[in-house]
Amino acid sequence: MAYMSKGAEGLRSIPALLRRNAELHGAAPAYREKEYGIWQSWTWAQTEEQIEALALGLLDLGVAPGEFVAVIGHNRPYLYWSMVAVQMIGAVPVPLYQDAAAEEMEYVLIHCGARLVIAADQEQVDKVIGVQDACPQFEELIYLDPKGLRKYDHAHLRAFQAVQEKGRARRGDLGEELARRRALLGYDDICVMLYTSGTTGKPKGVVLSNRNIIETAKSSAAFDHLTVGEEVLAYLPMAWVGDFIFSIGQAYWAGFCVNCPESPETMMTDLREIAPSYYFAPPRVFESQLTQIMIRMEDASALKQRLFHHFMEVARRVGPRILDGKPVSALDRLRYRLGEFLVYGPLKNTLGLSRVRVGYTAGEAIGPEIFDFYRALGINLKQLYGQTEASVFITQQPDGEVRSDTVGVPSPGVEIRIAENGEVFYRSPGVFVEYYKNAESTRDTKDGEGWVATGDAGFIEEGSGHLRIIDRAKDVGTMADGALFAPKYVENKLKFYPNILEAVVMGAGRDKCCAFINIDLTAVGNWAERNNIAYASYQELAGHPQVLDMIQSHVEEVNESVARDDMLSGCQVHRFLVLHKELDADDGELTRTRKVRRKIIGEKFVDLVEALYGGAGSVYTETEVTYEDGRKGRIKATLEIRDARVVPVRPATLAAE
Repeated sequence: MAYMSKGAEGLRSIPALLRRNAELHGAAPAYREKEYGIWQSWTWAQTEEQIEALALGLLDLGVAPGEFVAVIGHNRPYLYWSMVAVQMIGAVPVPLYQDAAAEEMEYVLIHCGARLVIAADQEQVDKVIGVQDACPQFEELIYLDPKGLRKYDHAHLRAFQAVQEKGRARRGDLGEELARRRALLGYDDICVMLYTSGTTGKPKGVVLSNRNIIETAKSSAAFDHLTVGEEVLAYLPMAWVGDFIFSIGQAYWAGFCVNCPESPETMMTDLREIAPSYYFAPPRVFESQLTQIMIRMEDASALKQRLFHHFMEVARRVGPRILDGKPVSALDRLRYRLGEFLVYGPLKNTLGLSRVRVGYTAGEAIGPEIFDFYRALGINLKQLYGQTEASVFITQQPDGEVRSDTVGVPSPGVEIRIAENGEVFYRSPGVFVEYYKNAESTRDTKDGEGWVATGDAGFIEEGSGHLRIIDRAKDVGTMADGALFAPKYVENKLKFYPNILEAVVMGAGRDKCCAFINIDLTAVGNWAERNNIAYASYQELAGHPQVLDMIQSHVEEVNESVARDDMLSGCQVHRFLVLHKELDADDGELTRTRKVRRKIIGEKFVDLVEALYGGAGSVYTETEVTYEDGRKGRIKATLEIRDARVVPVRPATLAAE
């Protein structure tokens, strides 16, 4: 069954779905977690008992309906249970990014007024304690991992298991109150509050109702025929809406198992062991995996390299057609089967993607070359387009209609329209309730008829009905000569190369495009080792003449590709420099979901921008950086600026004619 329909009309909250799953599939696995190298498993019946025990413990602590409870940490069953337990008593879970700095957490804790925080470990506890004086409403902190906390003041610090045990002990006198609150949960009550990434300013609290999450989960699960037998790996930030809809919304609707890796460092190993059937990753994960593949191939024997490149050529030509059920000659099918045995199968197994039935990428645009590479392997990777405000899904790609240049058709129940200025608008049952404490932004984003402004520019193709996203509406502009400027299009092409980790292209209103580039330390470091190039730091490697030569060749290859697009040929990169540091969320240059903050980067590196457009051959700069322990420092560097070869194109005015 694609999803369970028994009593669907009464499933009006996540705790109601939990009860249904415990009844229908009590012995089926609901969660797995790898700890100390061993996978532990909990059934749906055991999961319900764990969540109820915590919910009773929270009642014992006096958590009231409508209160906000912050949840901080990496993916663990206990923290997912925490969010459902909070919902069960009528309160609202607010997951926070575990890698956020203390001052970022301070803003969210003050904004939502959380009185109670559930934290994973000492690191998160220390952050909360460090800002508690600025949060007058804060009273209680529950911790999961006791390591390092023995000598802390435990007056308002409680162990997760202790809260559960207290809840179990008080089931007799609190059970009735829990049942009452659980029964009162309505479809339009708040399910979760998730904060936006804050690309252009302070994060906003997005209020999502049970209706938003359950209707979206139900429609999207039906779209891809998700069943109780799916396996997913929960490794992306719990504060991100994508993880919430996949690991709670769809998981509780379809009843499938959520697997939590031991740590970020073991994620790839854990992925191979689980071999999920339903998989999501943002473009940066697929880019990183492709980088590792290319590094390994460069270290392989000449024979293996020839086999790889030969069969990948077959795969690019044949693989997507086989996936889409299109006609393929018997000879090509035979070649592809041989490639599956020799190359594709072992490669997918190494990546942990050998059992993927449905794979998605979203969050930002993925480079078409990267997208096509995975589909060529026979992995049913598709794109979706979504937002926190939409409970994720706005568009999806149906099987047989998957393309790298579109994000698909409207998801079930979603309506889309394009404004005169090209901005995409949508409305659906998943549309958010409001921005918490921000009525003005709510009115600016969602009108009285429920239409939401995405902030993205795009158009719907005639005939296919597929949506094509050009770029962020605020980032799309024109060059000085009137040519269209869409930086993300060029950046994604640059990031296809394993040696390039990040790129920031600028050029709106100017006569040419220039770019900042971050090298990928792993890929370039491996290349340097093979070529006997010594280096002592990222900065030294980034400025090495041979590295600059290599990056220049990549930029010029991208220019040749961009020049073939009549609409965007003016976006070729004329000049570039390789930055002396990686762009970092701790330094404010990226969001916690690794989206580029263009305005902040432009202001922070204004001297570099002026040098690029001023014709200088090099530029001296000093930059403040944040170290892992929170200390600030400054790094100094003299950066070489390179001119890249561009392909002559017709002027925009003539091209338009």
